[in-house]
Amino acid sequence: MSDTQKSHFFPELLTRSSYDDLPWEPFRQGVEIHRLYKSDRGASAALLRYQAGAQVPHHSHSGYEHIFVLAGSQSDANGKYGKGTVIINAPDTSHQVSSEDGCVVLIVWEKPVIIHE
Repeated sequence: MSDTQKSHFFPELLTRSSYDDLPWEPFRQGVEIHRLYKSDRGASAALLRYQAGAQVPHHSHSGYEHIFVLAGSQSDANGKYGKGTVIINAPDTSHQVSSEDGCVVLIVWEKPVIIHE
């Protein structure tokens, strides 16, 4: 059975007081990732945990990106987004993301992201 054919359940994901018990992996300097799924066709979902002052470099989206801020806040050129905010970035958009105080976000990518370093 492929990963896309399995059901995944994440109880209390939105109401947790801590995400420390999850198996985090390094993603970018100051940013960790906990992958929820990744498809060979490009779609994927993950939790990202930013330390205070961390950022993800400028990148572009070939498909939709959906972000749900679970804790803290994150910022890009369009503003600062606190807990409970949903951000949807359309295909052919780009941005750089940072978190002044740290945050945890649920992120879903329709297609792979292109990092411009």
